[in-house]
Amino acid sequence: MEEVSTTHRNETQPILTTGAGIPAGDKLNVLTAGPRGPMLMQDVVFVDEMAHFDRERIPERVVHAKGAGAFGYFEVTHDITKYCRAKVFERVGKRTDVAVRFSTVAGEAGSADSVRDPRGFALKFYTDDGIWDLVGNNTPIFFIRDPMMFPSFIHSQKRNPQTHLKDPDTVWDFWSLRPETLHQVTFLFSDRGIPDGHRHMNGYGSHTFKLVNAEGKAVYCKFHYKTDQGIKNLSVEEADRLVVSDPDYGIRDLFQSIAKKNFPSWTMYLQVMTFEEAEKCPFNPFDLTKVWPHRDYPLIPVGKLVLNRNPENYFAEVEQIAFDPSNMPPGIEASPDKMLQGRLFSYPDTHRYRLGPNYLHLPVNCPRGVQVAHYQRDGPMCMFNNPSHMPNYYPNSFSSPRDDPKCKDSTFVAAGDVGRHDCSEEDNVSQVRMFYTQTLTEGERKRLCENLARHLSEAQIFIQERAVKNFTDVHPDYGARIKSLLDKYNGDGGEKEPLHNYIRYTECP
Repeated sequence: MEEVSTTHRNETQPILTTGAGIPAGDKLNVLTAGPRGPMLMQDVVFVDEMAHFDRERIPERVVHAKGAGAFGYFEVTHDITKYCRAKVFERVGKRTDVAVRFSTVAGEAGSADSVRDPRGFALKFYTDDGIWDLVGNNTPIFFIRDPMMFPSFIHSQKRNPQTHLKDPDTVWDFWSLRPETLHQVTFLFSDRGIPDGHRHMNGYGSHTFKLVNAEGKAVYCKFHYKTDQGIKNLSVEEADRLVVSDPDYGIRDLFQSIAKKNFPSWTMYLQVMTFEEAEKCPFNPFDLTKVWPHRDYPLIPVGKLVLNRNPENYFAEVEQIAFDPSNMPPGIEASPDKMLQGRLFSYPDTHRYRLGPNYLHLPVNCPRGVQVAHYQRDGPMCMFNNPSHMPNYYPNSFSSPRDDPKCKDSTFVAAGDVGRHDCSEEDNVSQVRMFYTQTLTEGERKRLCENLARHLSEAQIFIQERAVKNFTDVHPDYGARIKSLLDKYNGDGGEKEPLHNYIRYTECP
C-alpha cells in the first residue's frame, strides 16, 4: 500500500474541512501565541473538532443498550390477504426493505453478548404505506402483563442504586413477588436463555396484534419468525468463556456471516384467532405471559426474512435506529394487550428524549417511497423543509394534506367497568407446568434447575424460600429439585460475602 504523507496532500485526496465545509490548513497543531504560548480562542478549527467530540455520544438505551444491526428484505411467499390488507403482504413475491436490530436487554452498551438474558429482535419494514416496526424478542412471552410495573421490573434487573452492583436480592425479590414471571424465568434459565449469537434464535412479535382485511374484517394474530439456521444455544461454560475472550461475539458473528455472503434468514409465520375464539379462550389471549398453543392456533406461513447487508456506519444506522410499535400501516392494528398498549406510548417518547423530536428525519428511520405530509413543525434537528407558504394548521381551506377515510382504524366494541383491575391472581402456572413437564427433556430440566439454583443462591434466604414456593406451585418436582440444590449451595458457605450485608433495604415485618 502506498504510504500517505501526513503533511502533504496529493490531488486524489479530499481536502480536510471543518464541519461547515471550510478547508483546514493545519489539523495537527492548535493556534497559540508563540511556540510555547497560550491557545487563542479564535482557533475555530480546534473548537469545531472538540465541541463535536464532546457531544459525539448520545444517551444509551435504558434497555436493549447493546445490539447488532443488519439490513435486508422481506419477501412474501404465501397469500394472507384474507387476513390483512397491509401493502407489505399484498402479493406473493413482493419484497420490502427491512432493518433489524438484535440486542441483549438488561446490560449496558459495553456488556457481553453471551450473558443469560432475553434478546431483542426488532424489525423495521420500509413499506409502501410508511414504516412498520415489529418490535419483539427471542421469546414468545415476557415477565409481566401490566405496563405499570415495567419501570420497577427494569430497576430490579439493573444496578443497585447504592452499591452500583448487580443485585440478586432485587432480581429475585421482584420475580418471587410476581408469580406471573414464572413462565419467562423458566424459559430464561433453560438452554435457550443463552442463544449462540443472533443467527441461531427465533424471533417473536410476542404481543397480540390485530389484522384487518380489505373488507374490514379483523382477527387477532401473533407473529413468529423461525431461524432457518436452526436453533443453537451456548452452554454455561462456553458462554462464560466468551464473556472474557470475545464479549462482542454476537455482533462479530452476524457481521462476519453477512460479509462472507452467508446471509442469515428466518421464515415468518402467523397465528390467527378470531374475535369469537378470543371470547371463548380459556386464558386471556392478550396476556403477554401466555403463549397460544400451536395445536389450537396452528402456524400459517407468510414469508422469508433475509439479511444481506451490514451497516456502513454503526452509529448512524444501528445506534440511532428507532423502533416504535405504534408504527403500524393500515391493515395492522393494536389489540387490547396491555403491555403493547403501554409500549405505544413509551417507545416514541423514549426516542424523542434520546434522539430528539425529529428522530424520524434520520435516514435509517425515514419511510421510503412515501411522501411524508403532516402539520408537525420545526424543533431541534429539523432536516426537512416545511414550506412556510403552506398552512401549519388543520383543517384549512387550501391545497394541503387531507386525511383519507379509507385508512380509518377498524371499529370494535369496548365495555366494562373502568378501574385498576388486579391481574395478579390469573393462572400463572399451567403453561409453565406444560413447558417443564412436556417441552423440556430430562437433561434440559436438570440444567434448568441447576442454572436457577446457582443464581437464586445469591439472594437472601427468605427470598429463596418464596421463590421455591412459586416453583413448587408449578410442579412439586420443580420446587424440590431447586430446594435440594439450594440446600447444597447454602450449606457449602463460600468466601464471597453477600451484597445484602451492605445495603440498607430491610424485610417488611
